[in-house]
Amino acid sequence: MFLKKIKSAESGVLIYGITPPKASTEPERVVEIAQKTIERLTSLDIDALVVYDVQDESARTSQERPFPFLTALDPFVFASSYLSALAIPKIIYRPAGKFSAQELSDWLEQLHEHDFYPVFVGVPAPDFPVKTTLTQAYQIWSKHQQTSVIGAVTIPERHNLLQDEDTRILDKMSCGVSYFISQCVFNIDYAKQVIEDLALRCKTQQSPPPTIIFTLTACGSTKTLHFMEWLGIHVPEELKAALQTSEDILEKSVALCFDIASTLTTFCLEHSIPFGFNIESVAIRKAEIEASIDLATRVGQMLQEKGVRKSSKAESVPTHSQV
Repeated sequence: MFLKKIKSAESGVLIYGITPPKASTEPERVVEIAQKTIERLTSLDIDALVVYDVQDESARTSQERPFPFLTALDPFVFASSYLSALAIPKIIYRPAGKFSAQELSDWLEQLHEHDFYPVFVGVPAPDFPVKTTLTQAYQIWSKHQQTSVIGAVTIPERHNLLQDEDTRILDKMSCGVSYFISQCVFNIDYAKQVIEDLALRCKTQQSPPPTIIFTLTACGSTKTLHFMEWLGIHVPEELKAALQTSEDILEKSVALCFDIASTLTTFCLEHSIPFGFNIESVAIRKAEIEASIDLATRVGQMLQEKGVRKSSKAESVPTHSQV
């Protein structure tokens, strides 16, 4: 159970992340996409499904966007109306600053009715007019804190630049946040530094650490790689070269992501930081989607082998002695 694992700071959380279909998608096609998603994920041993809110971040940088921005369906609508047959918790992203306090309050009530969990993110550009601050959004959510959990985003690249991600994390924890989902990790040194500094600050302040969920994404082409970099994901030169010169960039990226997961598992255990992984699937190519499913399966097995995860499916299946 996702809620139980987060509230008890249990390591080995495994979630899967998707984006909703484009807003222009015909209703019949949305149903088809949802059905395929349900079929792929039903047998996958995950604790929750993340449904992202797709934002146009073009104003954040002067560099040309590798892929055109296309408005997507509202993630709550997609999850509640089309994915209800998928019997796992849903985590819904929302940029709090784009909505009024009343709109956020109404939205949180809807989430709570569906047993969904929110992750508030910042606005897509620094000069975007903010209607509700993150602090205010967390305060609005606080009425649900006994029966829910709220997440936030952590960015290892930002920590490398500003050296304050550990402070940001603890500030959000003081507002009720108990888990953080990272931006996609390809630079493992950046991720390690966040963990190291967070562990030290928590020890100094005698504060229990939050759960850090690292995002891993399979990359199927050099264009996708460029898009990741455009989003602000730092890919070390040696990793970039390994991907670009490989015979099968998708297979190579899955292998690299798995190695990152294994290394971070050991590192987090050494630093007593509860952790998990979010396997992201934001591509539309069948090969990349299947690669993400394979990666999620392999990471889940690795976590079980290292003794930090019990199968979430096994919890709901009676043993022979109980039958």
